Amino acid sequence: MSRILIAFLILLCIFFSACEKDDICVDGDTPLLIVRFYDAENPTEFKAVPGLRVVGVGNGFPVDTFGDRTSLDSISIPLKTIEALTEFTFITDSADDENGAETGNVDALGFTYETKQEFVSRACGFIVNYENLNSNFTTAPENWIQSLEIVKTTVRLETEETTAHVKVFH
Repeated sequence: MSRILIAFLILLCIFFSACEKDDICVDGDTPLLIVRFYDAENPTEFKAVPGLRVVGVGNGFPVDTFGDRTSLDSISIPLKTIEALTEFTFITDSADDENGAETGNVDALGFTYETKQEFVSRACGFIVNYENLNSNFTTAPENWIQSLEIVKTTVRLETEETTAHVKVFH
């Protein structure tokens, strides 16, 4: 019995000694696009969007990186990693009517970019960074979004991911 226990302990030690430091992934997330909302009449002031919902075009589900239908002045949203275009519908005052249909003011907003894969570690594998970020937003009188500005054209995983990539004025 003791020989079996000793053999088990030796195998257990061999198993755990085979692990290396980079076998646990702690920093392997693809970065998110940070969007800040500003007052169009006072462009230096943040302005929360009431009842904000952001839906990815093509998947039909609200983005899950922030609370759905909340009032926020800053959000982080994912971009597609295998395509050069991600499109969203940004909805203010989002709600469901008695039939379950979406109500609110809907604006379409798309982002184009180039993807660059970066090897992080053996455990994390690759992440995708984005370069040459552009928008295909077209202003119209009925839009609640009056204009936008691309502040940073690269979306990279950084230690402090708090700076806005896009400013939306409404």
